[in-house]
Amino acid sequence: MGSSSQGSAAVAAARVDLCALDLMPVFAKEMIAGGVAGAFSKTAIAPLERVKILLQTRTNEFGSLGVLKSLKKVRQHDGIKGFYKGNGASVLRIIPYAALHFMAYERYRCWILNNCPSLGTGPLVDLLAGSASGGTAVLCTYPLDLARTKLAFQVNSSDQLSRALKRASPQPTYGGIMDVFRGVYSEGGVRALYRGVGPTLMGILPYAGLKFYIYEGLKAHVPDDYKNSVTLKLSCGAAAGLFGQTLTYPLDVVRRQMQVQNQQQNGQFGGPRITGTFQGLIAIKQTQGWRQLFAGLSLNYIKVVPSVAIGFTAYDTVKHFLKIPPREK
Repeated sequence: MGSSSQGSAAVAAARVDLCALDLMPVFAKEMIAGGVAGAFSKTAIAPLERVKILLQTRTNEFGSLGVLKSLKKVRQHDGIKGFYKGNGASVLRIIPYAALHFMAYERYRCWILNNCPSLGTGPLVDLLAGSASGGTAVLCTYPLDLARTKLAFQVNSSDQLSRALKRASPQPTYGGIMDVFRGVYSEGGVRALYRGVGPTLMGILPYAGLKFYIYEGLKAHVPDDYKNSVTLKLSCGAAAGLFGQTLTYPLDVVRRQMQVQNQQQNGQFGGPRITGTFQGLIAIKQTQGWRQLFAGLSLNYIKVVPSVAIGFTAYDTVKHFLKIPPREK
């Protein structure tokens, strides 16, 4: 008797959950799917992301080490936890960023299809919707990206070179995300929290657009029987990430160096202060060499493949779990 009543209660609870899921707006489901996808992909490649930031910014200490030696140095000075320094800020940023990015992409895509029929329904729509959604997500979450970069920039170094660099160019030490916000805000107010947002937007607009353009374009040429294949989604996502990152990577280097340069000092890297995107590209080329514009790119290739692939695959999987209707409907 008791087991029968418990079974009935479980069925009733399941029906309530099902009804709640059905009543949830589609845009909310899309945000949940995007947030889950972002958290999965970002955590999976956190150690590579940390080393990439160090290669881009700490050129004197890490510029000549390469990927494997940099990973060993981080582990030597910071331990295993060092691989995930700044990952808390990264995940806190990527969840709202990915949620907004994917949801805004779906909304912008729907709006373009309904209001601009002359553009058709092909990959061009994905390019425009992806670019607009990337810009929207960046503007809403950029301070968290700034905090992530500043936390990842810190290394508990004990060698003589590191101590000499700290004396010559001291940087504040941050204990967490809120500590970064307080310190940066005291330097220059709200504007300081968006330092480097120009190169970010210039990089993310084409990258986000190309990412969706390539991913959706490749999927459109695949037979219907294979479109739900996880291997196919991973392959399409990897191709989209590799191509998009190659074209926009120098802008990412400019953004990182703008984020970590000290507000009260001239040139963190021995050259003029970076104040804008094109000025930053020229300054880095003149003072650090053109190779610095691609510092960490090989590592980025390694991390972009799983990151974008996992992101797109997780998004499509969670969309299916949440019973989000196909775009055609």
